[in-house]
Amino acid sequence: MDLFEDETPDGDGPGNNNPPLSVSEISGAVKRVIEGEFGRVRVRGEIGRVSMPRSGHVYFDLKDDRAVIAAVSWKGQAARLTQKPEEGLEVIATGKLTTFPGQSKYQLIVDELEPAGAGALMAMLEKRRKALAAEGLFDADRKKPLPYLPRVIGVVTSPSGAVIRDILHRLRDRFPTHVLIWPVAVQGASSAAEVAAAIRGFNALPPTGTIPRPDLLIVARGGGSLEDLWGFNEEIVVRAAADSAIPLISAVGHETDTTLIDFAADRRAPTPTAAAEMAVPVRRELGLQLQQARLRMTQAMGQRHERMAQRLVDLGRALGRPQTLTEGARQRLDFRGGALEPALRNLVHRRRDQLNKERLTPAMLTRLTERAKTGLDNLTRHLTSSASAPNQRRRDRLDGLSARLKNGRERVLADARRKTSDGRARLVPLHERMDAAFARGIARRDDAIQRLDRMRISLGYQQTLARGFAVVRDKDGHVLATADAAARAKAFIIEFSDGELPARPDLDPQGSLF
Repeated sequence: MDLFEDETPDGDGPGNNNPPLSVSEISGAVKRVIEGEFGRVRVRGEIGRVSMPRSGHVYFDLKDDRAVIAAVSWKGQAARLTQKPEEGLEVIATGKLTTFPGQSKYQLIVDELEPAGAGALMAMLEKRRKALAAEGLFDADRKKPLPYLPRVIGVVTSPSGAVIRDILHRLRDRFPTHVLIWPVAVQGASSAAEVAAAIRGFNALPPTGTIPRPDLLIVARGGGSLEDLWGFNEEIVVRAAADSAIPLISAVGHETDTTLIDFAADRRAPTPTAAAEMAVPVRRELGLQLQQARLRMTQAMGQRHERMAQRLVDLGRALGRPQTLTEGARQRLDFRGGALEPALRNLVHRRRDQLNKERLTPAMLTRLTERAKTGLDNLTRHLTSSASAPNQRRRDRLDGLSARLKNGRERVLADARRKTSDGRARLVPLHERMDAAFARGIARRDDAIQRLDRMRISLGYQQTLARGFAVVRDKDGHVLATADAAARAKAFIIEFSDGELPARPDLDPQGSLF
């Protein structure tokens, strides 16, 4: 007998003998019916609310314009999903339909998730591109120039594909360079995390470590579909490329393929081979440029030498012949030399004749000795004065410096005294002005307080009472402003300017006391 079928058509007649079911029993029956009827299904819809608690499970909604289905992917299943749930993305979810008795609802246990066509991926890609661009990750001022001749190049790509062979072959043809390869998966669920870790890993290498730090990075992959290249559109890869301190070339896909890493990279290459061409120049062309530069330098030096030699010749012509500068002096030297020999001969003859005439006597020796002694004394005095002269000069210089220092000190002290006097002269009127301003401020505030006090007195009701008015209050102190209120009170107090008077109403409001 079916659990949901009554024995009588109306279900509540006197012959109804269906046993009552517990809540758990009816929930289990519904669960078995839904799981047995549907089993494994594929559902297309737009992802709504997404929740990722610490447990690692992923909860989200699948919706269209008329209905919503709750979906869940358990921790192990969520780690294997090729497409992570993102709000607003249209997807095809594959899984098992079941119920959740705790909340009386049915839900889809998702173990596969894929975008619903290229249109959904492009919409999500454009949305992500705008969000990252708004943060400034694609700004032109963030782009770094590529090094002209990098010593080490880091390549992030698959080690077994044709891409790395093309890059190495092109680098070897143009300019052989030291290349470091960081092998990564360029397709699949782990691709984005591995590429981002490789970029950050190259940047983390110390400049002076055992592994050389690259001067340039190339992130490369061959062509493929949008789904194959999707790892290079992930936010983690884009942020790693934007944060790279090492200049980075993006060479993902073919020339018509565009990924988000292309916008964050410093340069985009249409192909991996083109990236290798951007990275290094052609060595043969550099050799030709060096030869041309060497030839131009040699020619320039030769021309400069010729110009300087010609300039020297021109200056030499302006100076004239060197012989003309010495001919006059040589002639005078010859004339003096010719006259010197007869003069010396005559001098010798005169000295000999004088010596023959004058014989050597003791008096002559005495005179010669005295003359020599006098010369020796003169030399001694001259030597003594010459020895004491430096000390005297130093002493005179020291005295001069001492006098200058004393004069300078007197000038500084006089200047300080003058400035102190001037400051004191300026300070006295300022002090007087400050005292006067303080007194004026106190006077203004005193006048203001007196005005406020007079206003308080004039506006207070005591002044009104002094003019003949009175205030009527009930026993609780409330003011009775109308005759009707005073008539209803059993007793009241009348306040005059000189005191209070208790009273009570003995007549109704329309009566008269007289």
